[in-house]
Amino acid sequence: MSGAQTAVKPKDVHDSQAVGSSLPARYLHQDSLSNDFLPSSAVRALGGDLSFLTEPADAVAIWDQPLTLHCLAEGEPPINITWYKGGEPLPRDAHIQQLRNGSLWIRHFQKRRQAAANDGEYSCAAQNRYGRLLSRKAKVRMAFLSHFHLNPQPMAVAVGGVARFQCLTTSIPKATITWERNRTVLITSDPRYTVLPDGILQISGVTHDDIGTYRCLATNPANSRHSKEAWLTLTGSTNPSHQEPVILSGPQNLTLTVHQTAILECIATGNPRPIVSWSRLDGRSIGVEGIQVLGNGNLMISDVSVKHSGVYVCAANRPGTRVRRTAQGMLLVQAPPEFVQWPQSVSHSPGDNTTFSCLARGSPEPTLVWLKNGKHLTHQRNTRLSADNRTLTLLRVTSADEALYQCIAENSAGTSQASARLAVTLPQDAPNVPEKVNAVPVSATSIEATWTAPPPETIDGIIGYVLHICKDGDPSTQEMQEALSKTTFKHTVNNLEPSTNYILFLRAYSPLGASRDSRPIMVTTLGRVPKTPDFSVTVVNESAVRVSWDGGAAGTAVQGYRLEYRRIPSSQDTANFQGTRTLAGNQTSFIFHGLGHEGDLLKTKEICSWISQELITIEVATVPGLMMSVAQP
Repeated sequence: MSGAQTAVKPKDVHDSQAVGSSLPARYLHQDSLSNDFLPSSAVRALGGDLSFLTEPADAVAIWDQPLTLHCLAEGEPPINITWYKGGEPLPRDAHIQQLRNGSLWIRHFQKRRQAAANDGEYSCAAQNRYGRLLSRKAKVRMAFLSHFHLNPQPMAVAVGGVARFQCLTTSIPKATITWERNRTVLITSDPRYTVLPDGILQISGVTHDDIGTYRCLATNPANSRHSKEAWLTLTGSTNPSHQEPVILSGPQNLTLTVHQTAILECIATGNPRPIVSWSRLDGRSIGVEGIQVLGNGNLMISDVSVKHSGVYVCAANRPGTRVRRTAQGMLLVQAPPEFVQWPQSVSHSPGDNTTFSCLARGSPEPTLVWLKNGKHLTHQRNTRLSADNRTLTLLRVTSADEALYQCIAENSAGTSQASARLAVTLPQDAPNVPEKVNAVPVSATSIEATWTAPPPETIDGIIGYVLHICKDGDPSTQEMQEALSKTTFKHTVNNLEPSTNYILFLRAYSPLGASRDSRPIMVTTLGRVPKTPDFSVTVVNESAVRVSWDGGAAGTAVQGYRLEYRRIPSSQDTANFQGTRTLAGNQTSFIFHGLGHEGDLLKTKEICSWISQELITIEVATVPGLMMSVAQP
């Protein structure tokens, strides 16, 4: 996309982003702790952040010609630059080389239809010891020029009338259109000729000298093509003395990006010659700055901005009367994202909270995406994003949160990115990481955690511990915390959910701050015996039945089911059950096939789960249309 911008981050940092109080908790158990147990820390500005000086720009390549894409970053060296195409690492290629300054040099740009075509989206990543940044995506397209979609059409015009020719082609980059009459370059300095950039030629006050064949020539770096020829002839008569205004061609809908030039066509004929005027449908003034009239009524707006968006009305008025004809077209001006507020680099102690803010304006409204070290930020246990992605909050930061964070603002007009670094630093003389932390399940709703006491020479510097517990793989669940005294080395966490995986880690605290996290431990609470689910048996055909049950009725995480049947009358010994099927815990039905002759009765036994070992039997006849069932414990 075009219009990429890189925000320049101010050097000052707002201390209001620091959160220096006790950590929010689902429940907090205090055991002989003072109110100053969890200390606050100040936010410090960081220097030497990694940032882009030059990002890859959209480019048009010419077949078999070299192309260079630039990528330049500043920050603490060494800085490593890597390149990507289509989001994947750029494969090794004999004709692609990364230069010493980080730029990418493509020796011979290949055709788009070849398997190894070079057109596509390119991006670069810059990395140093603080983290990794990802650049904008640059679109690289092969220059081409299509055959004409629209050729000039023959015209017969009265002397003094108006003629209009148009040719249309698709090209990258946009082709330059020139015109020829009788295969000779048309001299357009005559004010009767108006040439518009989109391949339109207007001739007013047609004379005998204008008779001939007209064609256009489209030229760009890829090729040059002539259109078909079209004759301009005279009708043999002059314009009638009175002719109502007629708009031969009015304005078309346009979508442009800011700073481009808009040309709205309006060519009219009539006798006397109509007066062409412009207005906005919403009644607002068109203004005068950057406004120019081309030829006899075409409106040109230079350096367009979002305020120029609107519906424009062209009116052809017959002089001295109220007779008029109108035509209208919409101009939509888009603006690439521009940052109003960008994230600030900060430094925090472990356990602090921090918030990055990002606000961008543009047209259409930009969408915001956050990256961490060049990768899309995934939901983590301590990550919170606002509904509009304008704020990113990290709760109880740890060393794992140290990274470069990017806010990417994107709309159909372009992309823009701003970045900030989070540093997590331990105060001097911070306590050591708790050692030999272990956890075991005690019951379906409780876990016991243990750890070793610190060395005697350091125990006096510790004021307590905080045990952190959260569900594994569920970022929406709020983390629980247990605050414990410095003499506690074993603690039971209660009120948990059965058969659930939990992640647990421990921090030690001193008056100077928190230690680093202990090694995370995953522990699973014990499971409860599942309830026996209700089930039913239905006849499928003369030799098959379907057994169905409610998997949610078990009330806990079921690991599996076992389903069996036997014929009756036969021995009532359960050893004679046959057709055993072991099924996954997420399965809720099964079909038995090949069950024998019509009228046979079957007894079906289901073990609700491998944990419960509870039995249920049911009798059913396989005769179509007849089912008799008797549930037995």
